[in-house]
Amino acid sequence: MSNDERRVVAAQTTADDDEPDEWDKRIFSTGCADENAKLTDCYYEKKDWRACKKQMETFRECWKRHGNDKRTDAKDLR
Repeated sequence: MSNDERRVVAAQTTADDDEPDEWDKRIFSTGCADENAKLTDCYYEKKDWRACKKQMETFRECWKRHGNDKRTDAKDLR
């Protein structure tokens, strides 16, 4: 395979990665994708969920506001 062919394959692979996968579709369907991303980013940066309480609460409120707690039969254990 030539270098040009490798570049084409790499470009196609990268383009495919931009398409939403099943996980992305599920998160988008909750209505809380932005809140989920902020929570995930916080944890990635701090490596400690306790440092992300604000983001967790924002996500939890969004989850309830969109009725996902009923849809998924989630229990609020607080």
